[in-house]
This record gives sequence, structure tokens and C-alpha cells, in this order.
Amino acid sequence: MRILGNIIWWIFGGLEAAIGYFTGSLALAITIIGIPAAVQTFKLGLLCLWPFGAEVRDGESLSGCITIPLNIIWIIFGGLWACLIHIFFGLLLAITIIGIPFAKQHFKMAGLSLAPFGKDVELNF
Repeated sequence: MRILGNIIWWIFGGLEAAIGYFTGSLALAITIIGIPAAVQTFKLGLLCLWPFGAEVRDGESLSGCITIPLNIIWIIFGGLWACLIHIFFGLLLAITIIGIPFAKQHFKMAGLSLAPFGKDVELNF
């Protein structure tokens, strides 16, 4: 079912959104100061590419107290808008019974897009 869900996800915009996240990650990686944000955008792209079967977990790396200021900067410079877009599409998809699994994936992405620093995406194939 995960493979079928991911294929349907890709056909109806998931692949396009993942390419958008990867393009944004590449643009951020060109600048030296944007590399930490590029890593987080790449995480969002991976989750958007393979949402069914993926899990978002708290990171195991010892990043200390730097995650809070980085998440605040992330929220100010676009994380809030990405989160609101995923919540909007999640609510829109939750109207129908068939759209509920896809809505759950959007809500999972909303949580990651709001505060990605300190979290890891685990892909389960």
C-alpha cells in the first residue's frame, strides 16, 4: 500500500513539490550561509518524495541549544508559510474519505516544515 500511496502522491503533485524543495535546497546550498537551511529543505524534499512509510523523529545528534534559534529564524523566513500551506492542503484533502491518508501526510510535513532543525526523516522502503 505504501508504494501505491506514493505513486498516487507523485502523480497528483508530490513529485513537483519534491522537485521544488530540492531546487530550493540547491539554491540555498550555493551560498555558504544557507547550507544549514539547505539541509533542512532537502529533508523536506525527501519527505515530500516518499511520504508514505517515512517517519519524522527527533534527531540523535547533539546539536545543543542552537536548534531553537535556527528554528525561529526558519519560521520567520518561510517556515510558517510552508506549514500553513501543508495544513491548508491537509484540511482540503481531509474532506473526503479517500483523501484522509494524503491529509495525514500533509500534516506530517506541516510539523516538519514548521521546525525542521533537530529532527530527522527516516525513510522505510
